[in-house]
Amino acid sequence: MATGFAPVLEPEKKAQQPTTGPLTPINEIQARLLNYVQDIPDPRVSRTQKHLLTDILVIAILAVVATRSLREIAGAQGWEDMENYGISKQAWLSEFWELPNGIPSDDTFRRVFERIKPEALEQVLSQWLQHLMGSLAGEIVPIDGKNLKGSYDRNQGIKALHLVTAWASEQRLVLGQVKVEDKSNEITAIPALLELLDISGAIITIDAMGTQTEIVRQIRQKKADYVLALKANHPTLHSQVKNWFDQAQAHNFEGIIAFLIHKRYIPDPEQLNQQRFKCAAQMREPL
Repeated sequence: MATGFAPVLEPEKKAQQPTTGPLTPINEIQARLLNYVQDIPDPRVSRTQKHLLTDILVIAILAVVATRSLREIAGAQGWEDMENYGISKQAWLSEFWELPNGIPSDDTFRRVFERIKPEALEQVLSQWLQHLMGSLAGEIVPIDGKNLKGSYDRNQGIKALHLVTAWASEQRLVLGQVKVEDKSNEITAIPALLELLDISGAIITIDAMGTQTEIVRQIRQKKADYVLALKANHPTLHSQVKNWFDQAQAHNFEGIIAFLIHKRYIPDPEQLNQQRFKCAAQMREPL
């Protein structure tokens, strides 16, 4: 879970149910979170339920996103941490949630999360985070795939967990993640991740792996812009663009709206005067 949240503050009055009057910022956040988690289907058998699903989910989410502040419990890493967080905050939590049988045990957290569909929970968290942040208009949102450090176990033959992540640069928050088997599957994971997000007005950046027609179409359908890398994995398009810039440069970009972004010399033992530059140009027609 991404960091970057302020510690949850104690409210002055109870807000178990949405009120008709104006909400304070903290009460509004709690009410919105409740609205989102209510959409997650309960996988449990009715007769075995001692705790409300909304109570379990909200306590778990708050325990994970809680940040280190003074003596507060910080960033739950497991089921016991979630239970401990709930116990330490029970008086405050009871002002918001019913808690008919107190705080769920660590085993209850584990059993519930083992049965909940990850996609449903992921979508709820993404929606809640984006509500907290507001509009992404004009913000750069990189999408990239990385192996999660320490997630592999050679002795048990467990591969490293590979995640495709959307990152809100300005807020420094993870907007969403999708698990993939390896880097080669990022092409199918990126559309699934984009489907979870409200990226209207944002500028999406992806490396050469994500330079795909369908991905571009999806970004535009979601009313966002994009900056994609173009490398030799698309030989025809790469050659066309390279030739276009070569010809434009040879004619000093005559009749073309262009500007130099960056220019520098690269020391090279074999070619001391090697020059590299970055240039942006307006194309007559979109590629």
